[in-house]
Amino acid sequence: MKKIPKVPLSEKSGRLYHRYIRRKWLILLALAALAMAAGLASLRAGSSGLTLKEILAALAGKGTKQSSAIVWNVRMPRVASALAVGAALAMCGCIMQNVLRNPLASASTLGVSQGASFGAAVSIICIGAGTQINAGSGAAASLTITHPGLVTLCAFCGGITTTILILCLSRLKGATPSSMVLAGVAVSSLFSGGTTLVQYFADDVMVATVVYWTFGNLGRAGWGEIGLIAILTLAAFVFFFLHRWNYNALESGMHTAKSLGVPVSFLVPASMAICALVTSVSVAFVGCISFIGLIAPHIMRRLVGNDFRFLIPATTLCGSILLLSSDIACRVLIPPVVLPIGALTSFLGAPLFLYLIMRRGSIK
Repeated sequence: MKKIPKVPLSEKSGRLYHRYIRRKWLILLALAALAMAAGLASLRAGSSGLTLKEILAALAGKGTKQSSAIVWNVRMPRVASALAVGAALAMCGCIMQNVLRNPLASASTLGVSQGASFGAAVSIICIGAGTQINAGSGAAASLTITHPGLVTLCAFCGGITTTILILCLSRLKGATPSSMVLAGVAVSSLFSGGTTLVQYFADDVMVATVVYWTFGNLGRAGWGEIGLIAILTLAAFVFFFLHRWNYNALESGMHTAKSLGVPVSFLVPASMAICALVTSVSVAFVGCISFIGLIAPHIMRRLVGNDFRFLIPATTLCGSILLLSSDIACRVLIPPVVLPIGALTSFLGAPLFLYLIMRRGSIK
């Protein structure tokens, strides 16, 4: 392939371009600092009353036995889970919106979360994952899933099956963005109806367990599960970032991208498959968490624009910040009760998304 000669920039254009790049990097650095601050705030949030000095000492391995146990065994897994899952959902939402050319595309709107919920419901009610009611009554009582590995596996199978169905349905008459989104809506409705039907034939305890799972819980994943989510998220980030120029070309449309040499027939299904894998694993381990993958890309587009060199890392950091902030709110709003993270993200995300729509007049 013949190398295209570089066209020298004028001095003024060069200054403007370097100022543009510098501004984007400053935004990324600010987001990274904000994510670190949110992580420390999440470590401090709780009823134990640990100070920032005690938390930093525990992180450095110089804290007391009690403070180290609280930080490393209770709070740090939640922080790591929020960082990994928030980054995964936001990053995949950003890529889905690009390749599908639809600003409403995300794991929840395309039915991945609903498919995972159906898989979890089948494992709990039909396969016999088992439930246990802990001692107590009313608010003091709690439910425990006795076979969480089986529930996680079935939830993952449900989430990945959703995307396979969407890809297959969209290829019947050509993989157009609108057909994939419509297929996602149809499959989402199918799995939601299936979950309701399965719950209809279950007893009260099983129904309560399914509802408890769908609430979402960042404390559900252990270090092994968090590590798996982090590794998959990092691998997906590398793939997406390597194709950052191709995603920039896709912003101008499929035909324009093809004319520029972008392998659209490979990039679109490959991106969707990777997004499905990452989001399915995340949802399977922590439950349904809505709106993070939908709202984070729109917030970052207002700050860094549609340049995927900066939009991908910015959206990834924004997702972690949003989920960390939501987790802090879940633990401090009604202490000592920990509110369900999935319900809170939906409750806060919907008004914010409507505000962005009204502020811009429309989302393009």
